[in-house]
Amino acid sequence: MRRKSTKFGRLLFLAGVVVASVAIFLGNKAVSATSSDEFCASCHIHPHSTQSWKLSTHHDNKRGIHVHCVDCHLPPHGEGYLVEKTRTGLRDLYGKIFQDPESFNWEEKSQIEYAKNHSFEASCKHCHQNNFPLGLTAEGREAHLYYEKKEGELHCINCHITVGHHDPDRMHAQNMDFGTTEVVETEIYTEPGVITGFNNFTEYIPGSSVSFEMVAIPGGTFQLGSPENEPLRSEDEGPQVEVSVTSFFMAKIEVSWDEYLAFFKQTGSLIKTTDTYVNVDPGDVDAISGPTPPYGAPDQGWGKGKMPAITMTHHAAEVYCQWLSEITGKSYRLPTEAEWEYAARGGTTTPYFFEGDPRRYVKKGIRNKLFGVDTTGINSYISYSENSRARYAGPDRVKENPFGLINMLGNVVEFCSDWYSAGAYSQYSGGILSNPTGPASGEEHVIRGGSFVDGADQVRCASRDFTKTEPWMMTDPQIPKSVWWYSDCMYVGFRVVCENSESSIGE
Repeated sequence: MRRKSTKFGRLLFLAGVVVASVAIFLGNKAVSATSSDEFCASCHIHPHSTQSWKLSTHHDNKRGIHVHCVDCHLPPHGEGYLVEKTRTGLRDLYGKIFQDPESFNWEEKSQIEYAKNHSFEASCKHCHQNNFPLGLTAEGREAHLYYEKKEGELHCINCHITVGHHDPDRMHAQNMDFGTTEVVETEIYTEPGVITGFNNFTEYIPGSSVSFEMVAIPGGTFQLGSPENEPLRSEDEGPQVEVSVTSFFMAKIEVSWDEYLAFFKQTGSLIKTTDTYVNVDPGDVDAISGPTPPYGAPDQGWGKGKMPAITMTHHAAEVYCQWLSEITGKSYRLPTEAEWEYAARGGTTTPYFFEGDPRRYVKKGIRNKLFGVDTTGINSYISYSENSRARYAGPDRVKENPFGLINMLGNVVEFCSDWYSAGAYSQYSGGILSNPTGPASGEEHVIRGGSFVDGADQVRCASRDFTKTEPWMMTDPQIPKSVWWYSDCMYVGFRVVCENSESSIGE
């Protein structure tokens, strides 16, 4: 009896081993079969991504090596591969069955902040185990030394986002041809615009065919900041201060690429000193030195023309104003924070310059998550995260504010001249404050207006923010880093003001 039991146990054990072996074998086969590029594409429908992958160095390279979907978008085997594969597979299967691929915002999903969540740095390091291989350029060594210094803050795709999906507009290399062919010169203006009294006027940039509209903003008094009961406000928006501003002119739209490229072309010829490219005019040592060529395409491939110029630094914006003042004979500059908010409000006192509750425009709260965001009011006036498709828009996208200004709220954040301080308003006292210019010093500058990546809470008239120089320059490979271009911020631009000679700041 005991022998029969022992024999049965052995048979049962052997059967278990066979079943387990078959299960493991079939499981490995299933994992292998569902890890092919073709299988991924059957559910994860993104034809443009497949095309860009085949053009990338992960597919089209001298060694003939093909890096597959799972090599980047799943962690290495033994580091959570099966768990992540299951999670990703279920997500993509749900999308295949229940979602319309045409509704996906692929532009947003291709941005670095989103892509970092779907590309595993451990997988990058699994294949690229040596950051300093033979043949690496001096620039590459400096960049990788910087990466090791910032380990944990930088992801490999911060600099190498195009290696898996080719995008010529985002290549991490100096764009020496930038600004040389975009503007088609027609009628060349020889004289700047003329101001005839305190009225709107057209400014002409001499030596170019570019012009832009300036709007006369009458002086007045208003409450700077937001009241304590304003929905979604931040602490740095208060306390409210009564402020008066004298009249000034403000650009109807944000400085466009046409305008900025006229500056880029006219601020000297490109020469090389040591390892740094600089723009200077060899015939005039006092000439304004303009921007050096950027890395990649500052417009992100979204188009130039009347689109807002983006990714330039605060310093570059100030130099642009100096240049514009010099060639037009007027006094152009960045707006003060008080001027900016006064112009944005256009005489209104509500969160926006139109009626609307910020709480209905954001994806917060059970009601909005269940029934969606109400965009009927805001869509006509602001380009923000809910309607922008993750890119900036031209001036014809939205309606004017009461002063006749376009895109004051949303589209791209705009530089102000003030240094930022969270408690700036609490330092103002003594009745009505006239033409405040902010703190005497600081580390970062005020930015206003919100952008196409911001929610409705950040595009209110009183919403404040500040430049973030170090994070916005994180992946700039140059040593020292550029003073002209941000490498990691594609949502910042600026708008100019022109002083009214009869009523200027400081009177």
